[in-house]
Amino acid sequence: MKFLFELVTPERKVMSEEVDMIMARAVDGDIGILANHAPLVTTIDIGQLLIKKDGKEQYVALGGGILEVSKEKTVLLADTAELPHEIDIRRAEEAKKRAKLRLEQRSGEINVKRAEIALRKALTRIEVAEKGK
Repeated sequence: MKFLFELVTPERKVMSEEVDMIMARAVDGDIGILANHAPLVTTIDIGQLLIKKDGKEQYVALGGGILEVSKEKTVLLADTAELPHEIDIRRAEEAKKRAKLRLEQRSGEINVKRAEIALRKALTRIEVAEKGK
């Protein structure tokens, strides 16, 4: 049984299609959505979005967002969303190195938090790009 899933960022509609299941990291743990899921609104953390459709899996790198499940459809309003072929691995590797360097330097609490977020995003982008090969 399928349901309508829409993935939207401030810049574009990434996808709108019937899918079998999605899985993402909510702030309080992983969440899986199937057809006829109870209505829900939750915050999505930085991480991978798994979309299952017709026996195939697709991964998307998410920069966080809000997930809303209703009877009509499931919508993920993402801060950022990148499909594997859209990810520049070289740029993600450079971002990872910069974030690790900032974490090693530990200059101020705000900078550490920003570096941790940047590192998580870079690692997610690299993992999704690798899975998309």
